[in-house]
Amino acid sequence: MARTKKLKSCDYCHQLVNLRYRIQYDESNKWYQVCPNCWNVLAKDNPFYRYGGTWKAK
Repeated sequence: MARTKKLKSCDYCHQLVNLRYRIQYDESNKWYQVCPNCWNVLAKDNPFYRYGGTWKAK
């Protein structure tokens, strides 16, 4: 029996995705799970950006 992948939503754009990056992107030091598209936008030239790992749907 085939299992379906468990999709989760991006904390920034709320799109359901099978790959998210754990990052910090603002002064709050809060961790966010964001999709690759949002990650590219939020990380670029951002002094608060910090990478914390990758989540992949299984």
